[in-house]
This record gives sequence, C-alpha cells and structure tokens, in this order.
Amino acid sequence: MQSKTAEYKYNVTSIEKITTPEGMAGDNWYLYIIEKGHSVMECIKSGTLKSVTEHAENAAEQINARNVRGSQKKK
Repeated sequence: MQSKTAEYKYNVTSIEKITTPEGMAGDNWYLYIIEKGHSVMECIKSGTLKSVTEHAENAAEQINARNVRGSQKKK
C-alpha cells in the first residue's frame, strides 16, 4: 500500500514497448503511464528503455514540483 504522501504525487506506473505509431519513424517506441489517484496520463516516446524511463520519471517530478508551487501560491 502506498503512503499518504505517495497518494498525492504523480508516479510512473508502467512503461511498455509498443509498435511504431502510424506515420512515425523508427521501431523503438514506448508507452508510459503516469498516475495520481484517478488521474492518468498515457504518453508515447521513442528511444531506449533507459532514456524513456528517465524522461517519464523526470516528467512526473516536474508535474509534482509545479503542483507544490501552485498549492503554495493558493495559501
């Protein structure tokens, strides 16, 4: 079970290799999912598993950082 803090943060929940999207070049595409509660973002990116994982984790961190700054402004 996730901690209360983890429930309020976006996290990468899966990364899986997919077929090349129509109209796109290359054969190294991944679908990654970032979630927080019922909020789900499905994104695709080309690259190595390592580079896509780093990108997805970075994206989740940036979203969380913006949410923290946004909530601090509301106080």
